[in-house]
Order: sequence, then structure tokens, then C-alpha cells
Amino acid sequence: MPSFSITTMVLVIIAMMMFGVSTAQLSPTFYATSCSNLSNVVREVVEQARANDVRLGAKIIRVHFHDCFVNLQMAYRARKVQLRTCQQPGMKSLTASKPHWSVCPGVVSCADIVALASQILVSLDGGPTWELPLGRRDSRTANRAGTTAIPGPFETLTQIEAKYIAQGLDATDLVASSGAHTFGRARCATFSRRLFNFNNTGSPDSTIDPTYLQTLQQSCPQGGPAGTLNNLDPTTPDAFDNNYYTNVQNNRGLLQTDQVLFSTADRPDVAAIVNRFAGSQAEFFAAFGQFMIRMGDLNPLTGNNGEIRTNCRRINQ
Repeated sequence: MPSFSITTMVLVIIAMMMFGVSTAQLSPTFYATSCSNLSNVVREVVEQARANDVRLGAKIIRVHFHDCFVNLQMAYRARKVQLRTCQQPGMKSLTASKPHWSVCPGVVSCADIVALASQILVSLDGGPTWELPLGRRDSRTANRAGTTAIPGPFETLTQIEAKYIAQGLDATDLVASSGAHTFGRARCATFSRRLFNFNNTGSPDSTIDPTYLQTLQQSCPQGGPAGTLNNLDPTTPDAFDNNYYTNVQNNRGLLQTDQVLFSTADRPDVAAIVNRFAGSQAEFFAAFGQFMIRMGDLNPLTGNNGEIRTNCRRINQ
């Protein structure tokens, strides 16, 4: 197979759409007869794309999280209204126009491609796999207001947990999903306020390890470029493992929303989950897989609702 650029990635894998089977619920066997080779095709192309971008797994799982968490179902950009999900790194790889390709034409939704690519990429980076329910359809409307349900990098544990509870998720889901920060990068703009004048105190966030703080201040100096990328996991930045939780235990959580899982004084129950996952990678992997299944089942469009996109960045004409 020839070498693929990241942009080319889903010029191939998103080639499989239009004319989906109608069902009322998601199922791991949804494409068993209509596109039985789907997983192999997606895996082959994702592997090619990942070879050119070590951050691809983190990018795509972020897209999947945002897509499911606010029920965007690959919501499109309406006129000049740009949804945050459509702007996430890696989105272009999964939303390019699909060519006239002969593999499963018109069967697979953009939302399912994102879900499947996320599962495969996590596994390729050393993480778990899970039995992935499929059968989502793509939205015909943009849910801009719904993006407020996505947890932000500056929120408290109480604020984040409230957003999970609103989706029917619990504290274990919250801590397990945060473990996705075991790979990927974050811009200085998402955490630099912790480094110098945290909450207008005139001092750095006291929950940051002093040595780690110095490293981050050098990478993100006051007045420096806001877009400089930093590893979410400074120990094994490109591997999907449980080192994220060890980092948090050692006050080396990069984002405020990482460190609050362990440093919020009145939530020993949440810190206990961090300790549990830090002590057992197998337990973290199992919980992460369960979270991904639950997240993927947050009010998906199925049956005759929505559509199967021919171009993931806009509705069908």
C-alpha cells in the first residue's frame, strides 16, 4: 500500500458511505453483512497515517469524545458558525470528502469511522481494545449550544463532574476518561495561567511539583507563544499506559483538570480512583474501555434519523 499523508487518511477510510442499514440500537455486528471488512480497511489506513503523525491517536480520540459528549454526530459548520469539534486537530483527517471508492460505498457513517479509528489508534499506542458498538448516523443539524457541555481545561472538579453526571456518567468514568491524557500534547494557552498568577494570587498553582513547574515555565514563559505544545504525559508521551495517574500522584498533571483529580481536598473518593488506576494498568484499561462504550452510546442517531454523510464536513445536499 502506498504511503499516505494524514490528510489522505480518510480520503480512503471515509470512502464507505450512503445507504446504511436501519436499526434502533448500536451493535458490534452492525456492519457484519453490509461491510464485513470495515475494521481491516480502517486499520490499514490508520496505521499508514499514524506512521506520519505520532499524535494521531490523541487527536482522533479527542474528536470522538467531543462528537459523542454533546451529541454532535459529526455536526457540520453552519455558514460562519464554526463548532469547536470541527476545529479540533485531526478533524481534517476524518472529514475530507470521500472519493468514489469501491469498498462499501454508502454504508458507513462519519461518526462510526471516528469511533472505530479511536479504538484502533488507542490499541496501536499500547492501550486496550473494546467491543465497539456501531450503527451511528450523522447529524443534519449543528449543535453549537451543546458545546458548553464539554469540560474545559480551567474548570473545577465540581464543574467537570456535574457535566459527567448530566450525561449519566460517574466519577469512575471521569477519572478513566481523563487517562486519555496519557498521550498527546497541549498548548501553553491551556495551562499557562497555572504557572505565574494562578487565580489572581500572584503565585503559581501550589499543586504543581516545583521541578515540573520550572520546566513548564521555561517552555511557556510569560508573554511567550500561546501555541507551544507540551507533552500531557512527560514520562511516556506517546504511549497509552497508566503513567498519567502516577504523574498526577506526583503533582505533575499538566492541566488544571488533571491535577484536581488528586489534589481536591474534599474528594478523597476521586483520589482513591486515581490511586487504583496508578497501581493497576489492567484495571485502568478495563475501566477506560467501559467508558468508551458508554460514551459512544450517549444518545446516538440511529435507524432513520440523521443521514450517512458523503462529506463529513457538511450535510448531504
